[in-house]
Amino acid sequence: MGTQEAITHIIRLVGGKSNINNVWHCMTRLRFDLIDDNKVEQSEIKKIPGVLGAQLQSDQFQIIIGPKVNTWFEQLQTLLGGGAAAGQDAAAPAKGRKSLVSLFMDTVSGVFGPIVPAIAGAGMIKGLLAGLVALNVVSAKSDTVVVIDLIASGVFYFLPFFLAVSAAKIFKTNEYLAAAVAACLMYPSLIEAAKNLAAGGPDAVSAFWLLNAIPVSVFNYASSVIPVIFSILALSYIHRWVDSFMPDVLKTVFTPTLTLFLAALAALVVIGPVGIYLGKGLALFIEGLFSISASFAGLVVGAIRPVAILTGMHHAMTPIALQNFSDRGYDMLMPMMFMANMAIAGSTFAIWRLSTTREDKTITLSAGVSALLGITEPALFGVLTRYKKAFIAATVASSLASAFIAFFGVRLYGYILSSIFSLPAYIGPYLIFALLGVAIALVLSFVLTTLLVRKEGV
Repeated sequence: MGTQEAITHIIRLVGGKSNINNVWHCMTRLRFDLIDDNKVEQSEIKKIPGVLGAQLQSDQFQIIIGPKVNTWFEQLQTLLGGGAAAGQDAAAPAKGRKSLVSLFMDTVSGVFGPIVPAIAGAGMIKGLLAGLVALNVVSAKSDTVVVIDLIASGVFYFLPFFLAVSAAKIFKTNEYLAAAVAACLMYPSLIEAAKNLAAGGPDAVSAFWLLNAIPVSVFNYASSVIPVIFSILALSYIHRWVDSFMPDVLKTVFTPTLTLFLAALAALVVIGPVGIYLGKGLALFIEGLFSISASFAGLVVGAIRPVAILTGMHHAMTPIALQNFSDRGYDMLMPMMFMANMAIAGSTFAIWRLSTTREDKTITLSAGVSALLGITEPALFGVLTRYKKAFIAATVASSLASAFIAFFGVRLYGYILSSIFSLPAYIGPYLIFALLGVAIALVLSFVLTTLLVRKEGV
């Protein structure tokens, strides 16, 4: 069965085009917002070649494809006519209103999924550069470092633009207006004023005043996450509202004009500052766990990470990590994500070793290697969900390894995909502890899985 035929079957088995309200993808999954979830033939979808798993989670139907998900998504869009049942919004209320948690998860996964290749690629370059500098291969003050850092850091500095365009697609609003709103948040006058304020300059100001009445708080929105996402959400509502009363003869010019002015003002005056404080609050919550006990924080985060990936909720950690990089220059969550991936890989390799058939060995080996490279869904859905004790072993190993690295304060100074190739990013005072953490995660998960699963047979 070819990819196109498989996708045709998927469309039919989720209830047809008329049942698809929206569809998007993340790194490994096709994610459907369906009008009626009862029409889904989940067991039949799981039998389709190339499908690693399927589940209904948080009012969202997810089909796990793996690394080829982008190719599948492109063909899916083609078969759907370039959009996800664009004319079906009127039927959507039949499903009922989504919970705030569901909406949040849909938004986070939808916004970050498409841009992960950009931030992962840039993060890898940033990590390799950090390794080269730490090993004195290149001088930190050399032009070479300047150029490579320019390539690696551009994505993160201008992250609001990427988020704006991606969020516009999720919220079904104009992408160029979204980019324009992001540009307002990133305008040099505001950025420089924020830097001057942070440095305690003599002429620093905390706000600009519009008409001497409306304060525009001074913040540095470079690399920010939450402010721009909520600003684009507001833009979508403002755009529809303005368009609803604007006469047809004036829509071409005055709808975008009024929309941009109102949305940008809302972003600068209300949403941006609130988003900054909300992001800081989320980071402080995670930091609060560390203030209680770093090891305890590691135990908790490490334990919930495999479950979060399994349920699709792992994307909720990404904004916190990115906000940590923006606010503090470092993050301690992503090293724990790294430990979880290595633990999943270790358990999968144990299943590979215990497998008796050539087909099982091929599947498990491929899934294990994929987990080492930071893509864990094939291992989780294709292997570990079949062996609950293996999943438990991976969770235990992830928790203990995360607690270990948290105890020694292992951290990252830039976003990078949590793969075995991210180790150069740890070169420095925390490298030895990162290596030991990887060893603990891999070996412990491998041994525990072998001991627990061997009794049942594979």
